[in-house]
Amino acid sequence: MEKKFGLAIHGGAGTIKKSTMTSFDETKYITELNHAIIKGYTILKGGGSALDAVEYAVRILEDCPLFNAGKGSVFTHEGTHEMDASIMCGDTLNAGAVAAVKGIRNPVQLARKVMEESGYVLLCGSGAERFGKSAALPFENEKYFFTDNRFNQWQALKNSEHAVLDHDGGKKFGTVGAVALDQNGNVAAATSTGGLTNKKFGRLGDSVVIGAGNYANNKTCAVSCTGYGEYFIRSVVAYDISCLMEYGGLSLKDACARVIDKLTDFGGEGGFIAIDKLGNIELLFNTEGMYRGYASSDKSSGIQVDIYRNKNQDSTPS
Repeated sequence: MEKKFGLAIHGGAGTIKKSTMTSFDETKYITELNHAIIKGYTILKGGGSALDAVEYAVRILEDCPLFNAGKGSVFTHEGTHEMDASIMCGDTLNAGAVAAVKGIRNPVQLARKVMEESGYVLLCGSGAERFGKSAALPFENEKYFFTDNRFNQWQALKNSEHAVLDHDGGKKFGTVGAVALDQNGNVAAATSTGGLTNKKFGRLGDSVVIGAGNYANNKTCAVSCTGYGEYFIRSVVAYDISCLMEYGGLSLKDACARVIDKLTDFGGEGGFIAIDKLGNIELLFNTEGMYRGYASSDKSSGIQVDIYRNKNQDSTPS
């Protein structure tokens, strides 16, 4: 019997309308999403691990200035870049996360090092950076993280008390993430973000919180979230999906539908991607759009990538 495997990714959700997106920009986003899916899915197809697949897919998105993670991270109030990332293994329930780190080229790579080599789950700030340097991970100077779009967003806000979502003509949650199921039946999830533009006081969102913005458990599923982090933390979104499956007996589809409804009722905006131990995939959001895509051994349609809400959005790939 052929073993099922698959990968899903997201590059953020929010007010993303086709009417306000140029064809040039749309092509750039689709190209990068395809690139990340192809690389991650190739690892799975070759018998590689779900952990390797999600890390590699997220690293590709972190290296792209289009997304609010890694190279494309937004500016803080102080004019720096503070990045957060987490990763989780569904087989062992081991997890690693880094918060408010500066200079690290790929925060998700550092999060995995924390999981596998530190003996801890969460490291933050300068301590996490020292750990990354001791592990010989690549660091970059501030110039590497500079993009005109992010700089202009910050300039419009730096003299105010407001911290806002990554946006361009509307609200957009720029977190990136990936979930995967490998041929050995293991799931994994990874999430990475630059946070809010003009954020202060070391603010952290859900991306770094295991169970809120990221979770993986072989008994149930793997989940990666994107949205207004404060709502996702208080709703414990990622674990809520897994919990409904493990203790409530719900399918992935039903659990995701219930949680997105709960999040909406709570006033939270955003979305999430999820894959279960059977290879079913869900990509749900309550905003105008979400950069997303997936590839699965159980699908004959190949790689699927989308940006906007469409009439089939509520009928996800399961």
